[in-house]
Amino acid sequence: MTVEVVYDQHLSTPPKPSTNTELQHPHPRDETPVERKEAERVKEKRKSKKWWWRLRSFFRAAKKHPESSSGQREQEQQQDEGQKRKVAWAGRTSDDYIFSRYTIGDQLGKGGFGVVYEGRRLNDGLKVALKYVMKTQHTECIFIPDHPKPLPKEIALTILANKGPRVPEIIRLLDWTDHPDHFVMVLECPSPCENLVEFIRRHGGSLDEEKTRQIMWQAAHAANMCLLRGVFHRDVKLENILVNRETSEVRLIDFGCGDILRRTPYRSYSGTAVYSPPEYHSRGKYYGGPATVWSLGTVMFALLCGHFPSDYDLFLLQCKRWSKPGLSKECCDLLRVLLHEKPSQRLGLGRIMSHNWFKVVNLRSAIKN
Repeated sequence: MTVEVVYDQHLSTPPKPSTNTELQHPHPRDETPVERKEAERVKEKRKSKKWWWRLRSFFRAAKKHPESSSGQREQEQQQDEGQKRKVAWAGRTSDDYIFSRYTIGDQLGKGGFGVVYEGRRLNDGLKVALKYVMKTQHTECIFIPDHPKPLPKEIALTILANKGPRVPEIIRLLDWTDHPDHFVMVLECPSPCENLVEFIRRHGGSLDEEKTRQIMWQAAHAANMCLLRGVFHRDVKLENILVNRETSEVRLIDFGCGDILRRTPYRSYSGTAVYSPPEYHSRGKYYGGPATVWSLGTVMFALLCGHFPSDYDLFLLQCKRWSKPGLSKECCDLLRVLLHEKPSQRLGLGRIMSHNWFKVVNLRSAIKN
């Protein structure tokens, strides 16, 4: 570290250190509770910054340099890369498993506690997404069948959501590692894909009814299969639904806000507020199934209209008076039963795909073709 010393322009020589020992070493005093709390806050902030710096260094060190025509230069680069990895990630040999099986590429996204990078599986070149999540005091681990040790909840829920026959609409967990202070998830990375926010923007801000129908059938199927397998996703939203730009195939991703499905009500909401069901705000509790239906209704409304439903939109839907030019009667009816204020009056999650709006065509065949 280089320390820059700035001298006063009116002084011809640098100032001499004070000989007053009391000024140099003032007597310590007891910290007040406020000062102690502020010191702890600053310490936690510095610690957090340090973690993100180490995380960034970790993945930078993992990147491979472009191949060189000179064998000697390539060897030097490999040695340099290995040295950087040791420096940037000293003592973290637990991630050698990831380094030995995958290459790390560019950053794809960043959330509250996780960073997602693209990568390649070395044995077959398969494109993957590597999600690195730093553990905090709020990271919860749970037991699931066939795993003797507790797993971070996000890993456990993703495993449970994929347990059984393959569901193409749910993102697959290909590999993972769990360590005391972090975990890494290796997920499938369909290409060319983008989330629904980017997909809508590329289509001019909203989608037509036919394209929305294809996406919503798959999203509803994915959410329903999660619940049938005992997983409450709790964050079904535009950002967590990937769409293949060429085939319109959908993937539901990110179980970080989820929970084990239960019969009793939930009294806290860790998903995105704009998708939260109204009963949580009015009663302070909600159930997994009706809350998922409400989230799907919010997604469908945003796809068709390019914005989230306002209170007035919801009022008109409740009164069966909401409409939009170009939308069919069946489409408006489905929105009404998805976004009904009373959870008991919403359409059951398992019955969404049987609604008349989806009976126009054989959607599964249309998507595959």
